[in-house]
Amino acid sequence: MTGDREAFVATYGPLFEHSPWVAEDAYANGPYPDRAALYEGLVGAMYAAPRERQVALVRAHPELAGKVATVASEREQSSAGLDRLSRDEHETLTSANADYREKFGFPFVICVRDHDKRSILQAAQARVRNDPDTELRTALAEIARIAHHRLEALPA
Repeated sequence: MTGDREAFVATYGPLFEHSPWVAEDAYANGPYPDRAALYEGLVGAMYAAPRERQVALVRAHPELAGKVATVASEREQSSAGLDRLSRDEHETLTSANADYREKFGFPFVICVRDHDKRSILQAAQARVRNDPDTELRTALAEIARIAHHRLEALPA
């Protein structure tokens, strides 16, 4: 599951929001015999990156219930009902996003496919109490979940 570098990055780069470097770094450690190994290689590349690159990856994600930059993000947020928030829910999430970004310097990231709008709102309010190192680890784990779902959605 490696092929040529350009095709690999074109196929797997979009799994990580506006961050093809993850696939570029993972390519160097291939080939991957199966999808599970490929996923581990991609996530391993993300975790092996310097902190600055990891923070840039988190920052590449859109604000929840805000303007969405990619079709994949839009579809994912829709699946959790974030496109159908009440005015109060939207205000609560917008406020939680602002508090979170102010504290950590990057957007609140959660794998919305694993949640509904209620649990997303609860997580946003709870995670703002984390320390910066814990929250970066948590955001990266959520990005790994997002990538897993996106990888599974690709044709075999």
